[in-house]
Amino acid sequence: MIKEISDKNIQEFSNKVIDAIQCTIGFGEKNLHEPTFCGNEWTYVKDCIDSSFVALGKYTGEFERKVSSFTKSKHAIAIVNGTSALHLSLVLAGVRAGDEVIMPTLTFVSTANAISYIGAKPHFVDSEICSLGIDADKLRSYLKKISVIQNGNCINKITGNKIKAIVPMHVFGHPSNLTELLNISEMFNLVMVEDSAEALGSFFDERHVGTFGKLGVLSFNGNKTITTGGGGIILTDDDNLAEAAFHLSKTAKIKHDYEFIHDQIGFNYRMPNLNAALGCAQMEQLPTILHAKRLLYKKYQKEFNKIENVALLKEPLGCKSNYWLQTIVLDEVYSKYRDQIIKNLHHAGVMVRPIWTPINLLAPYKKCPASDLSVSENIFPRIINVPSNAILT
Repeated sequence: MIKEISDKNIQEFSNKVIDAIQCTIGFGEKNLHEPTFCGNEWTYVKDCIDSSFVALGKYTGEFERKVSSFTKSKHAIAIVNGTSALHLSLVLAGVRAGDEVIMPTLTFVSTANAISYIGAKPHFVDSEICSLGIDADKLRSYLKKISVIQNGNCINKITGNKIKAIVPMHVFGHPSNLTELLNISEMFNLVMVEDSAEALGSFFDERHVGTFGKLGVLSFNGNKTITTGGGGIILTDDDNLAEAAFHLSKTAKIKHDYEFIHDQIGFNYRMPNLNAALGCAQMEQLPTILHAKRLLYKKYQKEFNKIENVALLKEPLGCKSNYWLQTIVLDEVYSKYRDQIIKNLHHAGVMVRPIWTPINLLAPYKKCPASDLSVSENIFPRIINVPSNAILT
C-alpha cells in the first residue's frame, strides 16, 4: 500500500528536482531535446539545393557510408524514416500476415505499428528495470511455457500462430541484454530485428547495437541524437538482404535507361538526397555530441545523488549508452504523483515528459497476446525524461 503524500510534500519534492535540473543546465525555459547544428549543415543542404538534386544525389550514398563506417555494419541502407525502416526490415526477415512478433510493451508505438502493417500480431513481453529493455530471463521462461517447436517453427500453443521474430528495443539509447536475447532467438528459432531507433552511438560489449540481429534499424527523426529531419537506416551484414532492401526501398524498379519495370511490390522508402545532406554534416558532429551527452549525464548524476526517492537511469554494465534522453526514475512512493510533478516542472519552465503508455494498454493493441507485464506496469508511472540537449553542456 503506497502511502498518501501531501500537496506540500509533492511541491517540495518537485522543487528539489527542479533545483537539480537548474543546477545542471541553468535557468530559463529548456526544451526536452532539440537538434544541434554547429557544423556543415547549411553548406551541404545549400549545395544540395543549388544542384537541384534534392531527391536523388550524392549525399544519400555518402550518408550510408558514414553510418556504415561508424557502426561497423557492412551495409547501411538509408530510408525515409525509422518506422519504414523497421517495416521493411520485418518484411525482409520473413514476417508474414498472421505471424506473431515478440516485442516489449514499453516502447514507442511505431514498433507495434510496423509489425501491424504486415498483418502480423505484436506479442508483448515484460522489461527489466536496469535497461528498460526486454527481460531475457522472464522471456525464456515464458516461451518455454507457451510455445513448442514444430517443423523448425516456434508455435504459440495458445493461439496456434507462428512466433516468427523478436524485436528488442534499446530504450532511450540504453542497450538491451543482447547476449541473452540472441540465445533465446536461437533456442526458439526466432529472427532478431533490432529496433535501435534511439541508439545511434550505443554499444553492447564494445559492438554497436543494431548489428547483432539479422537486421537493425536507426532513426534520424528531429528529436534524435543526430537528425536528417526525417529518416532512418537499415543495418545488416547480409549481402542479399542489403541488396533486397535497396531494391524494395526504390519501388522494386529494375534499372533501365527509360522503361518503368517493377518486378515485385516495392515501397517508396528511399531517403531523399536533401535529408541525407543534413545527415552527412550531422555525422561529422556525432563524436562531439556523444561526448556532450555523457558529460551532461555526469552533471545530472552529481545533482540527483543528493535527492532521496529518485534515481538517474544509467547505462547497464558492459554497455556504453548514447544517453539520448536523460531519465529519472521515481521511487514507488511518488509513482501516483508523477503527473503532478511533471506539471510542477513545466510550470517552472522545465520541459519534461513521461515514458510512453505501455502499448498493450492502447486501444488498437489491447487484444494482442501478452506475457505477465507487471514490471512494465510498475515502472511506467515512475519515469520522467528531463532536458537532454547536447548543447546544454
